[in-house]
Amino acid sequence: MRISVCVIGRPRHAGLADAIQDYEARAARYWPLDVVEVKEEPGRGMSPELVREREGERLAERLPGDAIVVACDPGGVVMDSALFARWLQDQRESARSVAFVIGGAHGLGTAVRQRANRRLSLAPWTLPHEVARLVLVEQLYRAGTIVRGEPYHK
Repeated sequence: MRISVCVIGRPRHAGLADAIQDYEARAARYWPLDVVEVKEEPGRGMSPELVREREGERLAERLPGDAIVVACDPGGVVMDSALFARWLQDQRESARSVAFVIGGAHGLGTAVRQRANRRLSLAPWTLPHEVARLVLVEQLYRAGTIVRGEPYHK
C-alpha cells in the first residue's frame, strides 16, 4: 500500500510550507507516502472553469493507476479521525494504494471527479488548497498514531 497526496502547486507561504513539510515527514513514518505537486495554471485571462479543468487534467494524468482515488471535496463523506484511521488501515490490509487529490484555488476538475472512487470532506468549510493539504497530512499522521495506539490522538 502506498498513499499519494496529489495537489496543485507548492505552498507559497513559508509558515504553511514548513508545517506541511513537517506533517508529511511525520505521516511518512506510518504510511509509505508520495507527494505529487502538479503545476498551477497561471489563470490570467482565463475563466475559473478553464483553470479548474486544465489543472484537473494534469492531476488526473499523475494519479497512480491502481489507487483508490479520494477527491478532497467539501461535499464528500465526513469521517472523524478514528474512522479515517480505521478506513486507512482497512486499505492497508487489503493492499490497496490510496491517492488523495486536492484541487487548486478553483476546485477539482471534471477529469479528477470522474476518476474519483470516493469524496472526502476535510471540513464543512471551503479551505484554501494549502490549508486543505496541511489538514490532510496532519490527519494522515494522526491516523498512523491511532492505528499504532500512540498518545498523539487525544
